[in-house]
Amino acid sequence: MIDTHAHLRQIPLGSAASPFDKGDNTQDFGIGGLKWVVLSASCQQDSMDNLELAKTNKKLLPAVGIHPMETPLSFGHPPLKKGTKTIDEQIIFLDNLCQKNKNIVAIGECGLEYGTNPSKSPFDKGDLQNMERLFRGQIALSLKYQKPLIVHSREAAEETVEILKSYENLRGVIHCYAGGKKRIKKYLEISSDWYFGIDGNLTYETGLEEVVKNIPKDRLILETDTPFLTPVPHRGEINRPEYVKYIYQKVAEIWEMSFEEAEKIIDGNAARLFQTKPFVPR
Repeated sequence: MIDTHAHLRQIPLGSAASPFDKGDNTQDFGIGGLKWVVLSASCQQDSMDNLELAKTNKKLLPAVGIHPMETPLSFGHPPLKKGTKTIDEQIIFLDNLCQKNKNIVAIGECGLEYGTNPSKSPFDKGDLQNMERLFRGQIALSLKYQKPLIVHSREAAEETVEILKSYENLRGVIHCYAGGKKRIKKYLEISSDWYFGIDGNLTYETGLEEVVKNIPKDRLILETDTPFLTPVPHRGEINRPEYVKYIYQKVAEIWEMSFEEAEKIIDGNAARLFQTKPFVPR
């Protein structure tokens, strides 16, 4: 099993899986039984922490990126001490990390945030061009370093597709996919190198079952989005990467095949996307 999207830094202190509780970075982080875990980043601090966490356990594979909801340009969000203000400087910051850390496996999460709650939007509605610049800047890094892109857009599916279509040789995953059949087709038409990430809400949102049925089996990967979107039977608790097994179980049920057969397909997809070894010694 592989968890292709987790935010270990955001697990609350005091939790058994918190990587920062009492300064102990040597514990299991809730990844028992997994081959590896992709550490997704949503801000500059996330990106730096992921690189540090990856040093503590060979199963942890770091990604670096900045989502528009987490940029230092957010209203009322002061720049990080080691961060910068302008979009160009943020891209340079990520570029420097990629240059110095060859173990980075992906760029992201990044994308567009056209959410319905303006109070949470880091950009004024008249300044969406800056959000696109931040997104395109990370797309450029994905191409420069030949790393997959982790895309997380809200209320901006059509805009996201149009942007991704404008690039060649781009590959990645649409994180926490919950769109309809038509959107699946649109992403598939971009290229054969785009995948769909499915999360724990598959275990309690019946509508997502039809979504999974319409995603080609060779384009599906699974993710916990730890510490969020905890699957049944642990819904309501803090999520952990090892809970990805419940999503595997659900997909195997939907595909009407054994757990082992589904696992082989899904893990092969993840290894192909992130271009890393499918098996890590346990």
